[in-house]
Formats: sequence, C-alpha cells, structure tokens
Amino acid sequence: MEALMLEYPWLDELLMGFMGLTWQHVVMWIISGLLIYLAVKKDYEPNLLLPIGFGALLANIPHSSAISQVVGEEGFLWVLYKGGIANELFPILIFIAIGAMCDFTPLIQRPIVMLFAAAAQFGIFGTAVLAAMLGFSFENAASIGIIGAADGPTTIYVASRFAQDLLGPLSVAAYSYMSLVPIIQPPVIKALTTPQERRIRMGYQEGKPISKTTLFLFPVMVVLIAGIVAPISVALIGSLMFGNILKVSGVVDNLSECAQNELSNLVTLLLGVTIGGTMSGENFLTMQVAMIMGLGAIAFIFDTAGGVLFAKLLNLFRTEKINPMIGACGISAFPMSGRVIAKMALQEDHTNFIIQHAIGVNVAGQIASVVAGGIVLALIPALAK
Repeated sequence: MEALMLEYPWLDELLMGFMGLTWQHVVMWIISGLLIYLAVKKDYEPNLLLPIGFGALLANIPHSSAISQVVGEEGFLWVLYKGGIANELFPILIFIAIGAMCDFTPLIQRPIVMLFAAAAQFGIFGTAVLAAMLGFSFENAASIGIIGAADGPTTIYVASRFAQDLLGPLSVAAYSYMSLVPIIQPPVIKALTTPQERRIRMGYQEGKPISKTTLFLFPVMVVLIAGIVAPISVALIGSLMFGNILKVSGVVDNLSECAQNELSNLVTLLLGVTIGGTMSGENFLTMQVAMIMGLGAIAFIFDTAGGVLFAKLLNLFRTEKINPMIGACGISAFPMSGRVIAKMALQEDHTNFIIQHAIGVNVAGQIASVVAGGIVLALIPALAK
C-alpha cells in the first residue's frame, strides 16, 4: 500500500478518510445516530438533540474539514465554536430568548414558591462535592453539578468558562436529562412520597392582579439584587431579565417576538451543531465522560429529591398541607416538569388539578437555576485558589 501511495500520491488524498478511520469514529457514529433517533422518533428535545447529533457526525469523520483548526483553513464548526461558545455569546443570546418567553406573574403573586425552587438546587452543590471527591478539579466538579439545574444554557455558560474541554459531554448530559424528565422524576417522587401525600389537594388560588409597573420593575430588581450579591452572574441573570423586559414593557413587541422566535431558533440551531462539533471520539469516549454522565443523573435525582423533601418538611409545620410533588418542579425544565407533576396528580386522583401550583414553582425554578449558576461562577474562582 505504501509503495502504491508513493507511485500515485493522489491516492493519499483520496483514501485518507478510510486510512484514518478508527473504532472511536464508528462508536461516535452510533452515538450520533442515537441522539438523532431520540430527537426524531421520541421527540426528546429535538431542537437541540438533532443538531447536536448531526454536529457529532460531522466531527467524527476522519480529517473532517468541518472541524479543521488549520490557520486559513478553519472549519465552520471551529469558527462557530470560537465565535459563539468560547466567548459565551450563544448561551447569553439563548437567555435573552428564554427571558422573553417567561411569565413571572405566578412567582410575583406567590413568592413562597421560590423556596421550593431554591431547595431543588441541592443537587448542584451536592454533586459538585461528590465529583470533587472522585478526583475532578474543582472547576470541572462545579460544572458537572450544574447539570442538576436542568438548565442547558446555564450548563454551557459555566462550562465555557471553566471546563471547555468537557463542554460536549456536559451539554449532552444536561439536555439529555432535561428531555428525560418524564422518565426520571416520577420514580424518584414515588419513592419519596406516599399515595396519600400525592393525593393532597391544592385548590385554585386567584392571586391579586399584578400591575404592569410591577411586572416591569421585577426583572430590574432581580438584576440589581443578584448582581450585587454575585457580580459575575450579571451576564447570566441580566440577559434573562433583559429578554423579559422586552416582553413586559409592551412597547417593543416586535423585538420580543423576534427574541422568542427568530433569535431562539437561530441560536439554538447554531449552538446545537457547534456542541456536536466538540464531541470527537478521542475526547468523548473516556471513563471521565462516563463518570460525567453518571454524575449528571445523580445531580438531577438529587435536585428532584431536594424539592420534594423540602415540601414534606414544610408540611410538618403547616395546617394546610402542600402536595410535596410540586417541590420537584423547582428545576429549570419549564414547563415540562410542571406538566409531568400535574399529570402524576391526576393519575392518583383524576379530580386533583395542581397545574397552577406546579407551573408556579417551575417558573421560579427558571430564576433559581440561573442564580445558582451565578453563585457557582462566583465561588469557583474564590475556592479554587
């Protein structure tokens, strides 16, 4: 073969894809196919998993021009990575879009739901400690813990700052577990609650009407308070609340709709395919990545359990009992988690409608996950010294 290559140099260019093929490439093709299958056939986060799966396919073709880092011949996935993820631009733009989609009225009407959302962030810090004990650096351990927030953009933002080499597996884990909310949360909740607790009724509560002024001032105050507590979180919480201000101001409906639709769709597409482009076989098929996927599941379970157990704790001191299942909605998977818990309540008692309370906690989880991400961002430089 070598003699043939010397005699016909053009064969080297023609056959280098076959010559460079390894078992890692083949395994990553299978993983890529699985992600695409979950997106297309199972409808699991298709907006992210489909681009991620195809980006991974492009990244695992030997000598792929899509991920070339040769100066002057940079592949488009490498250009997108440097221009959108390495500088944290894509996650920030996604937060603007998410903010424009959020309605914080339930949270303003019943601020107590923020307690459930805070309790549901337990898995972040518990898993970070566990990951550090298993040998991960503090920066990597904290980034792994963020998976438990069930907030893909926050995971990507933290990872792009402190764990760029783990960005692919962290992102895949975060979005995979988000899409598996209907599978992961019910068994955890049932293991921690009794049928009687799951049948606790929480009647409809008509909150006081919220003025437009209050809706407008709320994101401003959140930015000021969170920013003063953790200035490094301003980019995260600020972009989220900026998107919300576009919505509640009532004077830039065109910008709000653009953020919710065109901006969200475009950045999601670019973000997904770029993340997939980081999933090369030699970096992804490692024991470290397997541990990350396992720890991500633990973080997700811990967050669900934290919210449920906190609700059960409150019930010890309340005469009007809370259905502890709503505590699980404190994660950021909105509105999927709220819908899953409401469906579980109906399965226990077809006349028990707790969707209002579940969605209220789920909305609070949006803010809590971003605040938790900001706290992690603030703690990593301090504790890593």
